[in-house]
Amino acid sequence: MNLGKYVNRKMGRVVLCLAALLVWAPLQVMAGTATVYVEGVPGGVIVNTVEINAKVIEIDHAKRVATLEDEKGETFTAKAGPKAVNFDQVNVGDTVRVALTEELVVFVDEDGVEPSTSMSAAAKTAEKGEKPGGIMAQTRQVTGTVTEIDQQNRKVTLDFGDGRKRAFPVREDIDLAKQKVGDKVVFSYTETIAVSVEKP
Repeated sequence: MNLGKYVNRKMGRVVLCLAALLVWAPLQVMAGTATVYVEGVPGGVIVNTVEINAKVIEIDHAKRVATLEDEKGETFTAKAGPKAVNFDQVNVGDTVRVALTEELVVFVDEDGVEPSTSMSAAAKTAEKGEKPGGIMAQTRQVTGTVTEIDQQNRKVTLDFGDGRKRAFPVREDIDLAKQKVGDKVVFSYTETIAVSVEKP
């Protein structure tokens, strides 16, 4: 198993899956998850964090590949990219700490922007000679339009402008009479991964 698949299994969430918890639905707290919303206001914020600690059990500096073992004994591989200029400092027995944070902010846009999807990313790695590590962040923003309001069943349907439509349950504290077809709902999802290496 490679690092990407391992991380995806630990933190893997797609924007709309998380959104199903947040848009207007009652929010459920999961381990490592914090949720915040204002009563009567559609949307809110959900933050999910996970920390993975793994020991380097095998390393190939020439191929820039390390085999890691987590606290449960599961092993996976990680390949260092060209920006990891201090990979040569990583050795068997070192501990790699990976902190993953997901944040989803959902709100009704009063300006009424059109349905769209955008993405941005940023990364910063340690300079040559510094302690190995770095941080990467990626943000995806999706906007949907309310196309249907089912007051009896307390659901709204959103159209994301690319053929996707999805119905979401509505929290009991939301006054559906104040919501209207054409409202724009924005989902802003940010995933941050911070990596550091500690010597034994």
